[in-house]
Amino acid sequence: MAFPPPARHLLRAKDLADARYFETLSVDEMATAAGLSRAHFSREFRQTFGESPHAYLLTRRLERAAALLRMTDKSVAEVCFSVGLQSVGSFTTSFKRMFGSSPTSYRSRFPPASQRALVPTCVLRVYGRPQHRTFREDNGGAPG
Repeated sequence: MAFPPPARHLLRAKDLADARYFETLSVDEMATAAGLSRAHFSREFRQTFGESPHAYLLTRRLERAAALLRMTDKSVAEVCFSVGLQSVGSFTTSFKRMFGSSPTSYRSRFPPASQRALVPTCVLRVYGRPQHRTFREDNGGAPG
């Protein structure tokens, strides 16, 4: 019988944080996803990934906020709330600590989102499809 890698249960919690960063996700919920008590989970998570679960979740949220500031015209408050944070003041402080400037200053370094060329979804679909298909095309569609 093969045993899963030791951090597999922690990866479930990490995946949960990556997928639901925009919700009010708690360390307790992450610990439940890993099947551990909060204290044991926090200790193991820090030992395995080098940061606390809360710090990991905050980092994901701030990274997503930076992307939204670069790519959209949403206000700083809208960005803050859309990534699951509850306080614009705390968001600004954390953002400045991580990126070295306030969200507004960070955004000013990039062209406004209104200047970006919008590509229609139908065009994205056409160019996003695989160019070299091999599923039943090599032999005229008959099963091989």
